[in-house]
Amino acid sequence: MVVVVVRLISIFLCSYGGYRISVLLDDNFILKQPQQGLAIIVGIIMGLLVGYVIGGVIGRYFANTLGRLESSFLKVSGADLFFGMMGILAGLFIALLPSFALFRFGYVGYTISILLFLFCGYAGMRIGVVKRSELSAMFSLGPSFAGAAGGTGTARILDTSVIIDGRIVDIAKAGFLEGAMVVPRFVLSELQSIADSADTLKRNRGRRGLDVLNAMQRLDNVRVEVTDQDFPDIAEVDSKLVALSKLTGMPLTTNDFNLNRVAEIQGVKILNINELSNVLKPVVLPGEELTIKIIREGKEPGQGVGYLDDGTMVVVQQGKKKIGEEAKVVATSVLQTPAGKMIFTELKDRETGS
Repeated sequence: MVVVVVRLISIFLCSYGGYRISVLLDDNFILKQPQQGLAIIVGIIMGLLVGYVIGGVIGRYFANTLGRLESSFLKVSGADLFFGMMGILAGLFIALLPSFALFRFGYVGYTISILLFLFCGYAGMRIGVVKRSELSAMFSLGPSFAGAAGGTGTARILDTSVIIDGRIVDIAKAGFLEGAMVVPRFVLSELQSIADSADTLKRNRGRRGLDVLNAMQRLDNVRVEVTDQDFPDIAEVDSKLVALSKLTGMPLTTNDFNLNRVAEIQGVKILNINELSNVLKPVVLPGEELTIKIIREGKEPGQGVGYLDDGTMVVVQQGKKKIGEEAKVVATSVLQTPAGKMIFTELKDRETGS
C-alpha cells in the first residue's frame, strides 16, 4: 500500500513537471507552433513513466524503512520510549536558553543553535534511556519503569545461568511466571561470548541460552526487556547483577549457588529455579515402596545408586549386586541437601541384595 501511494504521488509530480517543462519550452519559442501540443503530451507521458519508475524505487525503500522502524519500536520498551522522550524534551529546553543569545549573530548563530539543539536532544535521549533505573527510583515510578514496562506481574532480572538452564520457559508457559523478564546488556554479551567459544560444550550452552530468550519472547504472559544499565566500575558480571538488583529493587533470578549466597548476604531477593524444583518434587515418606533402576555403585561399600524421573538421587543399601536391574526398594530416610533431595532406601527383598 505504501508503494502504491508513493508511486501515485511520484507520477503526479513528474507528470506535472513534464507539463511545466513543455510549457517552458513553448514560452521561450524553442518549439515551433505545430510541435507545441505534441510536446506537452510527450512531456506529460514522459513524466508519468519517469514518476512510475522513481515512485516504485522510492516507495519500496520507504516501505522497508517503515518496516525496520516498526520492528525497532516493537523491541523498545515503553519505559525506554518514555524516558527517551523526557530526555529529548529536557535537552531541547536546555539548548533553548543559550539559543536566544545566539540568534542575534545571524546565520552563524542560527547554525550553532541548530547544532546545539541536535546535540542536546540526542544527549538527553541517551541519558534518559541509560539512567532509566536511577531516574525511576528517584521519582518513585516503581519497578516496571525501573526494569521494564508492559505485561503484568513483577519485573525480574535474569542471569546467565538461569537463561542457559531453560526451565524458566516451561514455568512461564505453565502460567506460574508473569511480567517483565529483564536481561541486562552485559548478560547478553556474556551469552554471546559463550556462544562464540571455541569449546563445543560452551558454544552449545551459549546457543541454548539465546534460543531460550527467543522462546520467551514468543510467550504472551511474559515480556523480555533488555536494559542498558551498566556499572563500568564493576568488572564481574555477578557483582553487576547484584548492584542492578539493589538499585532497582527487582529480584534476581539465578541457578548459581555462589551468586545466590553472595546476593542474600547483601540483602538482594533471590528466586532460585533449583530451589523451586526441589520444592515441587514429590514427597517420599519413610516406608514407601519404590521401583528404581540401579545404574551405578554408591560411595559406601555395597551401595547402589539410581534416580527418579525428576532426577532425585536414590541410594540403595546393599544394592551393588543389582546394578543394571530394576529393584523394589523401601524408603528409610530422606536427606535435604543444597543440591537437592537424597532418598536412602533398602531392598525390599533383603536376601536378594545380600
